Amino acid sequence: MAHERNHDYHILNPSLWPLMGAIGGFVMLAGMVGYMHNTWAGPWVALIGLFIVLFTMYVWWRDVAIEADTGDHTPVVMIGIRYGVILFIISEVMFFLAWFWNFFKHALYPMGPQSPAVDGIWPPAGIETFDPWHLPLINTLILLCSGAAATWAHHAIAHENNRRDLVNGLILAIVLGVMFTLFQAYEYSHAAFGFSGNIYGATFFMATGFHGFHVIIGTIFLAVCLIRALYGGLTPEHHLGFEAAAWYWHFVDVVWLFLFFAVYVWGG
Repeated sequence: MAHERNHDYHILNPSLWPLMGAIGGFVMLAGMVGYMHNTWAGPWVALIGLFIVLFTMYVWWRDVAIEADTGDHTPVVMIGIRYGVILFIISEVMFFLAWFWNFFKHALYPMGPQSPAVDGIWPPAGIETFDPWHLPLINTLILLCSGAAATWAHHAIAHENNRRDLVNGLILAIVLGVMFTLFQAYEYSHAAFGFSGNIYGATFFMATGFHGFHVIIGTIFLAVCLIRALYGGLTPEHHLGFEAAAWYWHFVDVVWLFLFFAVYVWGG
């Protein structure tokens, strides 16, 4: 037959989603620029762009999930997707490496009134840092337990086809992820320093804040996997979406360990 597929590759149909995502990103950027220049339309334009981006993300990933459930993700296709996820995580590693570089640069060579690394101190004078052995340690244990729960769920579906443990592990991982976010928000609300006015606060909130944003993304990622699991969308042979979510979640765990020991313990 002329249209019969005789290969293992997935030839995608033309899609509107990449163009829509680009338009949404541009509108959101234009709105943020307008907001920073105090124009009345800035916030609304940015929110419209954000809505377009979020809608694009939903429909695009919905289509990918449908492709997986209908058998389009052959072993060859899954290899390519795994490579893509690995490269994405590597790009995220480079992103956080920049913030660690910034933190260590200012911690090792603090700027003083006369010259760097001579009369400067770290943390800067007047900065009261967090005690790492209280709430930061609790949050570390929460995130590590969440990673263990995600591993339990992955083992249940990949090696045992145990859907009950899959669902229970995902629920536990998600609940712990939400707890981490709530505790971090509580920590931020009790910080003795602000974002502006000092390099320590700016670096601290950018590094830990971006990590907190990644925790929220990972929690949503796991929640989508939970919904698919409840509707029978994950099987021992086809659970690549959950595998990618587990990889991402472990990456978030490792980044937090570096943040905990570098920023809270050593840098404080």
